[in-house]
This record gives sequence, structure tokens and C-alpha cells, in this order.
Amino acid sequence: MEILFIAHRAPFPPDRGDRIRSYNVLRYLAARARVHLVAFTDDAAEMTAADRALVDECVLVPRTKSRPRAAIEALAHGQPLSIAAFADPRVAAAVADIVARRPIAAIYVFSGQMAQYLPAERPRTAMDFVDLDSAKFAAYADSSRGAMRWLMRREARLLGDYERAVASIVDASLFVSAPEAALLPGSGVLESGIDTNFYDPAILPMSSPHPLIVFTGQMDYRPNVDAVTWFAHDVLPRIPCALFAIVGRAPTAAVRALAGERVTVTGEVADVRGWLAAADVVVAPLKLARGIQNKVLEAMAMARPVVASPAAGEGIDHAGTIRIANGAGDYAAAIAALLADPAGAAALGRAARVQVTKRYGWDARLAPLDAILGLPTTARAAA
Repeated sequence: MEILFIAHRAPFPPDRGDRIRSYNVLRYLAARARVHLVAFTDDAAEMTAADRALVDECVLVPRTKSRPRAAIEALAHGQPLSIAAFADPRVAAAVADIVARRPIAAIYVFSGQMAQYLPAERPRTAMDFVDLDSAKFAAYADSSRGAMRWLMRREARLLGDYERAVASIVDASLFVSAPEAALLPGSGVLESGIDTNFYDPAILPMSSPHPLIVFTGQMDYRPNVDAVTWFAHDVLPRIPCALFAIVGRAPTAAVRALAGERVTVTGEVADVRGWLAAADVVVAPLKLARGIQNKVLEAMAMARPVVASPAAGEGIDHAGTIRIANGAGDYAAAIAALLADPAGAAALGRAARVQVTKRYGWDARLAPLDAILGLPTTARAAA
């Protein structure tokens, strides 16, 4: 069986939320079929020998279109900006070439922007929206002003129409969590997982002279920027004994400006696990969060006590093993209680690891793809 996998970003290295999901889906499919990958790349991501072994064919197209050019094209053609930003004749040509040459039996599309490359006549197709992006832009509009509010509302409206149109032509529309799937009727859930062998709490932690609170994530992503800014300004001053580490690549100027006596901004680190292992508490104070937050699953797998916002915890079946807090006072009180009870915090972290190990193994989460795509019942390696 041969599968075409189309993605908005190369699935490797699996070092951020979307890549972690797409990489593990790709790995799962490649164990059962021959996979042809077409994806954009927007950085210096390189395939390792193991990555190359996953796919039979790989076409990576550098993203070169600027945001202003995409905006002009979107306004000129009445398109969502998200679609114009990923419109590229090179990708269209690569998809058409593979479909013409190979007996493609199924197509897996990762991220809604890439549905524009679906051939008119296609085999069984799964559209992995991951999150409902139109809902994200609607939330952005609520917190924006002036021209930006108009632009976000326009994007939410046009992208919502686009998402519904795509869902009507594919065989399966997939989302990372039930709350996300409920936003687009007729959709299904394909939850993300976690590699609990990699995220092992036995790893040597970083050293910290004071209680350490850790946030991890891509630090040029607006919800993450808003979360750490709010936490540093409104919550941390209520916890005078603790330090706050913001761990993640590409911190914006606003994030870097938070660095000071009690706040560390690391930028990209070679291995986030050392910081997680050192954390007395891991926080996820996101006001806007879609689907399942990998940062929360990773902290749970590392047996760390987690305090999350309602939005960050909503999609996760944590069975009470993480603390949910809403508002600065509530957040500070939850963290202070954990810092004052190290034994209780450690027990909560151990329970979180047990729960995430039982509930979020990758192969179990991705098993529905067998029926969705008509995958062989025997793994490719055993064939």
C-alpha cells in the first residue's frame, strides 16, 4: 500500500508540538505502508538517516512567501490569509507528480492549510485539522483592536467556511481532542500521545538554588508569549520564594524583556528534559489553547506536578493528576501549596506519570488510522 502524506511543516526533527504529532503519525503509517512525503520546510531542519528510512520519497519545499505578500494575495482573491500563505506551485507540482506516478491508495493531510493540494480525483483521504484554526482566530479577534480585529474576524469567517468545505469532501476529518472535534460536526478524534520512554523522570535535572517554576514551548507563538507575560507580571510576584524559567526556542523581544533576577529566558535548549526534571512545578497558564497541550503531557510523563489553566487542561484526560487554576490569585495559591508540600507534590507528579503512560501511548492513540485509511493489518516490517 502507498500513502501520500502532505504537511505544512516537515515532521522532523520532532521538537515542537505540531512536529511531534506529524512525526509520530508518519512513523505509524510508514510501519504499515510505503509513504511519499511532501512538506514545507521553514528552517534548517535536516533528515537523519532514520528519518529517511521512514519514507520512500520525500519532497521538501522551502517556504519563501513573505507575510505581506500572502496578505496582499489573500485580500485580492478573497481568501483566508492562512491559505494564501501556504499556496505554492512547487508543492502543487510535487503532489501532482507523485499521484501521476504512484498507485496512491490513501492521502493523509496534516493541517488545514494543505487541503488546497488535494487532487480533484483522490483515493481515501484523512484530513488532520489538529485544531480548528478558525476558532483560534475568532479568539484572537476578541483580544485585538482596530484593523487587527477586522483582519482576525475576516480570517475566522473565511477560514471557517473553508474548513467546512474541506470536511465535506474528505473521508475523515480528525482533531486532537473531543472539544475540538465538537466544533466541526461530523468530525472524529485522533488524540496525540507521548513517548514515556524518552520523557523519563530519572534523567539528571538542571540545578537550581531556589524553588523552580518552569514553562516550556515555542516562544514566538502568541498564546505562549501571552501566557508567560501574564505569569511573570501577575502571578510570580505573589510567590516570592520561587524562580521562573521560560524554556523554548525563538523568544520574542517581549519574552526576552521578562528576563531578570527571578526570571530566566533560556532560548533554545539541547534537551528540555533537564529543565523539566529540575522543576518543582511546571505551569501552563495559557488563556488560549487548542486541543491537547504537548507541554502538559511532557511534564506529566516527567512526573512533575503541573498547574494548568482551564484552557490548557481541557483536552487532557488527566484524572485529577494536574491542578487547574484560573486567575492570578488562584494560580499563585495552587503553586504555593505544592511548594509547601514537597512530598504531596512528588506524589501528584508520580500519579500524573502513571496516568499519561496508561492513557497516551502513541500506538494506542493512532490505532484508529487502521480503519480510517484501510491500512494493512500486518506491520510493513513483518511483511
